[in-house]
Amino acid sequence: MKHIVYLLGLSVLAMGCGGQKNSADASKKQKTVVDYANSITAEELKTDLYIYASDEFEGRETGQPGQKKAVNFLKDRYVSLGIPSPIGGDDYFQEVPLEIMEAPKVEFAVGGNNYKAIDDFVSVSSGATGIISENEIVYAGFGIEDDGYSSYSNLDVKDKVVLIKAGEPKNEDGTYTLSGSAEASKWSNFRQEYVLKRDAAKEKGAKALLFYNPEVYSFVAQRFGRSSGRMSLQGGNDNMYYFFVNDTLAKALVNDIETSDTGKTVQQTISINYESVSKKFESENVLAFIKGTEKPDEVLVISAHLDHEGVKDGEIYNGADDDGSGSVALLELAQAFQTAAKEGNGPKRSILFLHVTAEEKGLLGSQYYTDFDPIIPLANTVVDLNIDMIGRVDPKHDSTDGNYIYLIGSDKLSTELHNISEAANAKYCNIELDYTYNDENDPNRFYYRSDHYNFAKNNIPVIFYFNGTHADYHKPTDTPDKIRYDLLESRTRLVFYTAWEIANMEHRLVVDKEFH
Repeated sequence: MKHIVYLLGLSVLAMGCGGQKNSADASKKQKTVVDYANSITAEELKTDLYIYASDEFEGRETGQPGQKKAVNFLKDRYVSLGIPSPIGGDDYFQEVPLEIMEAPKVEFAVGGNNYKAIDDFVSVSSGATGIISENEIVYAGFGIEDDGYSSYSNLDVKDKVVLIKAGEPKNEDGTYTLSGSAEASKWSNFRQEYVLKRDAAKEKGAKALLFYNPEVYSFVAQRFGRSSGRMSLQGGNDNMYYFFVNDTLAKALVNDIETSDTGKTVQQTISINYESVSKKFESENVLAFIKGTEKPDEVLVISAHLDHEGVKDGEIYNGADDDGSGSVALLELAQAFQTAAKEGNGPKRSILFLHVTAEEKGLLGSQYYTDFDPIIPLANTVVDLNIDMIGRVDPKHDSTDGNYIYLIGSDKLSTELHNISEAANAKYCNIELDYTYNDENDPNRFYYRSDHYNFAKNNIPVIFYFNGTHADYHKPTDTPDKIRYDLLESRTRLVFYTAWEIANMEHRLVVDKEFH
């Protein structure tokens, strides 16, 4: 029944995403959402993308000259459209402080015995140079802090070195204590476990975390143990230190770590001399803002990442689909909403057009925006509609006409958002909405791999628009001549219709679920 209500509640009768026109005397009538959607055209998208994904932009690698050309291109387009920056004046750039990390130099000793990087421990932090010297550590068992179970009961870990292990408690019958069933909880889900336990220790005030997980140690050592030019936010860990430790080191600290789940303070000398090795620099997010007419403090964010892979072995990775398609879609969406605003047709709520940097380096631009410097307070943020690759067809749909889009996250935090999205599509577009990847346990982990995730983790409803991967994904062959501009047009219009409904409905979008 709700679905039918939303269908009836949409603004006007539409003629589809494919570009059909209204009646011949439309110019004599007040414009509708369809007119504004129809201003989003394949021709304009193509014109912008052939510039944005050209060799001149050198693959738009974060911090490199091509990325600087890209942000100036975006800024100039917003200036030409008369859409201001939320920062003020001529400044459309949110500076994002980054650093390229090499493996830090670490001296690690326990009880007077020295341990070796990679062999015995791996640093996974970007902490500042510093020294830790303690006569005790706190062992916090599984490192869980949950309504149903706490590893930190009766433990004071503020400014302490904390050791935890992988896994979660079980009942005598073999079921998991937290879930009460044979299914493990999120606290031992390999995709979430480390982050959840790291953040719990951080909330408790620990100054260093040692994580014992022998099943993944070799993988972590390979990924983080050697100098690799890994990029991160400056000070992204708030000067807390994080290490994975192997069997030998873990048992030197707590000899019964395999069998003991109970937290305790252990008298053991530990010293860590940590020397950061990094190169600091800045990149930019690009922001443009249309102020709402009736509810200006309630803000929709429409996002896409502006960066790509750069130049490798002399070949330019143009990134036409990833994410040139999303970047130029934002420009067309902004133009359509700005036209409506100039003609006195809203939007009632404000809209922030957010182009984020360093997505390819680990969602760093969006993380900086949400976790460190939200230009629009997160409490005022209604939704994030994130566009990342919407110009191609994946192998699953090769035999069709390509009239599909993957939607990820639409129902995770707001049932209403999902219903609005479905209804907008049914009324205006008739695109196949494919939910194949709308699953936190999807082995591809797409829910966690684009910039919407940094909004979702803050309990802000999201939709991630995605065409799936293809043979040219992250290759120099992802070029603008391979884009299906008819599909790019229709998919961009779908985002427009969905945003229009959310921006103009009477009540704020209802959040009826929590992030997990």
